[in-house]
This record gives sequence, structure tokens and C-alpha cells, in this order.
Amino acid sequence: MFGNLLKQARLKADLTQESLAAKASLTREYVSLLERDKRSPTIEVFIRLVRAVGLSPAEVILEVEKLLPE
Repeated sequence: MFGNLLKQARLKADLTQESLAAKASLTREYVSLLERDKRSPTIEVFIRLVRAVGLSPAEVILEVEKLLPE
């Protein structure tokens, strides 16, 4: 769920996994795992990632919330 949103935001920001990882002080491999929903980020990492793609944490949380079942 978050992984797909992250990937779409990364692509919209015209970033590669490697450039996003560098901006968020992560590895490309970890970004890949997040995008495939194989890992879940800590709150700190979540904030670094969404800021790196130009979004606010609140915006992303609202988008994830829309995807959750009632």
C-alpha cells in the first residue's frame, strides 16, 4: 500500500530509487524493499522519504487511509 504510493511519488518527482535513497540517507535496496511492500519504514524513515519526494507526511497518510478497508 505505502510502497505503491512511494513509487508513484518517486516517479512523479523524476527520481530514481538510487537518487531517492541518497536524498533520504538510505540504500537503494531498502527503497526497493519498501516500494514492493516487503518492509515497513519507521516513522523517521517515512518522514525522510516523503519529504524527499516533495510531499508532506500528512498528505501521504491521508492517501494511505483512503486505501484502507472500512
